[in-house]
Parts: sequence; structure tokens; C-alpha cells
Amino acid sequence: MSGALPRTTLLRQFDTFRLIPSRFAAREDSVLAGIAEDEAHLADLFDLDNATNERLRGERGLLLGIGIDELVFGVPNFRIINAAFTCARPEGSRFNGPDRGAWYCSFDVETGLAEVAFHKTVEYQEIGRFDDSVPYEALLADFNGEFHDVRGGTRFARCLDSRSYVASQRLAGRLLEAGSVGVVYPSVRRKGGANLACFRPAVVGNVRRGDTWRFTWSGNETPRVERDKRTVKPRARHRRL
Repeated sequence: MSGALPRTTLLRQFDTFRLIPSRFAAREDSVLAGIAEDEAHLADLFDLDNATNERLRGERGLLLGIGIDELVFGVPNFRIINAAFTCARPEGSRFNGPDRGAWYCSFDVETGLAEVAFHKTVEYQEIGRFDDSVPYEALLADFNGEFHDVRGGTRFARCLDSRSYVASQRLAGRLLEAGSVGVVYPSVRRKGGANLACFRPAVVGNVRRGDTWRFTWSGNETPRVERDKRTVKPRARHRRL
């Protein structure tokens, strides 16, 4: 696989499915408003939070992994799009390292749910406790363009290792250097499912909000997954910028 790049595919995929924890998708009020004693205290909390907010640092051109010229502004949900690329996990993910994130999404709802259920369950395995209920908000997006594709064959099988991201992150680095827009790959967590890791914020099109889903662990590793019918009316005092 060394030096080789995957074939490319012309992709036209609408309504791709991505889930993020609902706490990161607040529609109106900042969560900081609930702990502020007054307006001055709230301003101080914002200053403290902004100093370590990777999305805001990226939008000010302060990150090494992605330039401000690559981020998007003025389109619906642009903050959520930018956050996907500026707030990478410390260990990275399958097709990105710790310095630059990617927009991960699935081609169908069932695959997206399976991906989240697996990764969240791993967190609970580490602490040996399966007792939690977490809401996630769905984000739908459309893609139309040429993407690298590792579906089919065994040439890039190491990039689909269920326990290691070493090979896939190495390939992602080469793809980025080659100007790749992203990579389509088969889901490791749901047989027959397909995922996309998009490398470029500007390519994430028509992002809009979908349903809210709730994952509930009740003493075992298999969560109950259902659409969350509960709604919370947003407070309108303070909008997070």
C-alpha cells in the first residue's frame, strides 16, 4: 500500500447522516448562561471558554492543522461545520490525526447509529460502567464531487482495521498532501454500511438539522437507541457567538 492512492469515485450523495452530542448543537443559549451570576460574570466565563475553544482559535487563524482560509462562514450551521475540522480528538480518528479533524458521516441512518453506539460504548468499557442516557442530534449534508474510495478489494484492508487507525491515518496524510477532498469507506461497525470522511469544509453542503436520538445504557454494553421525543424550549437570553 505504500505510496499508492485509492481510486476515485464521482459521488452524488444526499442526506448523509452525522450525529453529534446535543450539548454541542445548542440552538440558542450558551450552557454558560446557566452558571453565570450576572452579565459581568457571564462575560468572564465567555472569555475563559473562548481562550481554549479550538473552533474559535481556528476561525482566528491560530491553528496549525487548518487555515482560516479553509473554514466556512455565513452559511447555515457554519460553526458546526468548522468545529468538525478544528476540534480533532487527541488521538485522531480513522482518517485524521490530532491536528486536523474531518466531517464524518454515513450514507444511511442505521450505519450512523451503529458507529456512535460502538464508539460511545468503548468509552464506558474503559470505566467498566454502562449506566447513562445521552441525546445526539442528527445533521444531514449533501455531497457532490470526486472522492477517493477504498471500498472493494483488499488493497487498503489495513485502513479498515477495527482496532487501529495507524494505517488509515497514514493514508489520510498522503491524501491530504495530494489535494484529496475526502475518502469513502465501508463501515467497520455495520456490515454493508458506507461512510464518508470529508477533508474540506467547503465541500460539506447544505447542512441542516435532523432528528434527535437518545442512546441509553442500562447495565450492559448494548444501548437502547430511539428517537428522542422530549423537547427543551431554548432560553433566549444569551446567544453563543
